[in-house]
Amino acid sequence: MRNKHHDTLVGHKSMPQDLVAQSEFGTFFGISQETFDLVWSNLTAKDGNSAIYVSMEIGADLDVFNPLKNHLVHNEITESDDPGLSSIIKKVLHGPQKIPNYGGGLGILAGDTLKSFSACKIPTAAISLLYSKGYFSQLVDSKVGQISWATEWSPEDTPSLFLLQTPKHPAKPLIIEIPFFDPGKKATMAYAQVSMKLEVNENLDFFVPEFLLDFSLPESPESVRNASNQLYDSSSDQMKAIQRRMLGAGVMPLLNVLGLTANTIHLNEQHGVVSVLHLIVDHLQQKFGVSYKEKIKDADILKAAEEVSQKVVYTIHTPVKAGHDRFDKSLYAGLSDKVCRQVLGLLAADKENPSLYNFTQFAMQVNRAVNSVSRLHRDVTKKQFPQYSNKITAITNGVHHLTWISDAKAEVFDSFPELKGWQENPAIFVNAESLQTNKKFRTYLEQAWKHDTELLIQYVNDMLIMHRHQIEETWIDPPNFLSHLHEEDIPLTPDVFTIGFARRFSTYKRADLIFDDLKILTSIITELDHPVNFLFAGKAHPADEPGQSLIKIILDVQEELYERSKGMAKLVFIPNYDMAIAKMMVSGVHAWLNSPKRPLEASGTSGMKAAMNGVPNISILDGWWMEGFHDGLTGWKFGIDTPVDMAPLSEDPAELLYEQDSASFYEMFPQVLKTFYDPKLRPQYLDKCINNIFLNIPIFNTHRMIAEYCRNYALDLPTSVAKRIKQFQKLYKSEV
Repeated sequence: MRNKHHDTLVGHKSMPQDLVAQSEFGTFFGISQETFDLVWSNLTAKDGNSAIYVSMEIGADLDVFNPLKNHLVHNEITESDDPGLSSIIKKVLHGPQKIPNYGGGLGILAGDTLKSFSACKIPTAAISLLYSKGYFSQLVDSKVGQISWATEWSPEDTPSLFLLQTPKHPAKPLIIEIPFFDPGKKATMAYAQVSMKLEVNENLDFFVPEFLLDFSLPESPESVRNASNQLYDSSSDQMKAIQRRMLGAGVMPLLNVLGLTANTIHLNEQHGVVSVLHLIVDHLQQKFGVSYKEKIKDADILKAAEEVSQKVVYTIHTPVKAGHDRFDKSLYAGLSDKVCRQVLGLLAADKENPSLYNFTQFAMQVNRAVNSVSRLHRDVTKKQFPQYSNKITAITNGVHHLTWISDAKAEVFDSFPELKGWQENPAIFVNAESLQTNKKFRTYLEQAWKHDTELLIQYVNDMLIMHRHQIEETWIDPPNFLSHLHEEDIPLTPDVFTIGFARRFSTYKRADLIFDDLKILTSIITELDHPVNFLFAGKAHPADEPGQSLIKIILDVQEELYERSKGMAKLVFIPNYDMAIAKMMVSGVHAWLNSPKRPLEASGTSGMKAAMNGVPNISILDGWWMEGFHDGLTGWKFGIDTPVDMAPLSEDPAELLYEQDSASFYEMFPQVLKTFYDPKLRPQYLDKCINNIFLNIPIFNTHRMIAEYCRNYALDLPTSVAKRIKQFQKLYKSEV
């Protein structure tokens, strides 16, 4: 957030040495020694009163949320008498801001979650993998479509990321050893060095450590090194299986080396469920001794699993089949030993295909609490896993309000006493209802919105012109039709109604739905004489050819849309989507579009980020929007509201309901345009914006979400922390 906002939270003048902490694992910059010792003592306490959050990806780029940098700027700290400390300060102020260890919504949700754990002072540590080549970077060519290549980044140069050292040997990185089996069934050892990112809160008086395991060391087997390169490498099932093992198998060795004692392991999706497999095997070994492999029976495994499951909390994120890991038993025979396969045979059986291990099925069994990510998703999950329906509950996702509310809108919120304290307590936004008729608030909000839209449109226009110039410099054909026009015809204007769509390109998300009938769409725009900007962004997994074809459809439809509408409809694709682009879009557009096939969108956090900025949603009634729609007070719905028990969960093209749902959009769309453009109706549009602020921000934030998680964690929290968490729990009950 901007420095003015930071003023209200850090009111004292500090020196750089006040932000240095040391331990046997290294020297860290960003928190005081007192804060470090407090957090570390909680995480290593004998009572295990803490949680470990395991996620395949964590999105927490520093260019959208960086309290430490804000603190340095506010206090005018640019150097130190200590040359080493000066170097660290310069890295924080001017170093790389990207940590490309996320691919989309799951990872960004993980990052937002950890920020709220830190803000609310919940003793938590996170574990993920460090990918030397990140996810992937995206080029887009109008003729070819998406082009992917490895992302190059330097963890050692990245602020707030520290390579842990071996105790008593500060020159040696901390290395953990993990038993593996190579594809030839040979027992071997894999090695990972550990980096720790400090997820500090706004006051710099608490942090959540994110431990990233880097298996790229030359001592590791080649198959493991290769799997450490890129997030979600799906070049083979073997590669996928090894990545999941790297994450799950690394959990307990890391906890043991660091002395972390958490009684709760939270699986953010089933990717890390191998950690539970290892817990079960360890439990059996402790009970039956070194010869446990010859002694145990199936009943012993089931009993061990029941006992171990009391340590596990599991969040399931999607009903889509591709999101549920399944591996051939013959493949796993070469990656694990006999006991592991025996455990999987009992707990990971796939009812549709007996030759596969189903890791979602495994995760659904071995937990003390399992939650979906919205109320509707709860119902879908119960339909998919009826045998566990009695323990499936809903904890609707949220987003981190300090990350996603724009600086301009934050200044507006700072200006009204009714919203005092919103930075630390998003529940304060319920008071915005009293500002609905406040002319000053409405005026300031519109001015801030205009500012955000101008920033976004300027970015898009600069990009279009840059792509135009690249025609002569590279082989890449610009991804946007507008770049081929004369420069005076290119610019978008901020006063034109602008719709945003940005997310992973997957078939069920139906990015091209509203362009299903261009004749009808353009006739609406031209007959009403209401121009529209359509801004699209997002990546398709390199192995997802149908998803990549959707990007190509968006590129191919641009010219026809422009010509049919006589230039009144402009469609732009923004390449290489990341968190910074996302923040510009969710705060600068006039409406946020979401068009999944109901009920396959489990949650949909991008729409929540838009709501944080007052932006109305135009969405299929799916995922979180079922709860955030409020009978039309906060946006518009379209599409067929098929009952969950009758809705097909197939992504088959013949069952994606394009004709029905696009027709519903075209029927609704004229009213949206009139509400925005007609001066008599425009107040209704702003009403929807303010309704989002007081109805949706207090609900769909990660402070409330982690407060609901705390029920499952059963932590004994300090009185002041517990009181605050109870306040957030009262905001909303996902499970009704």
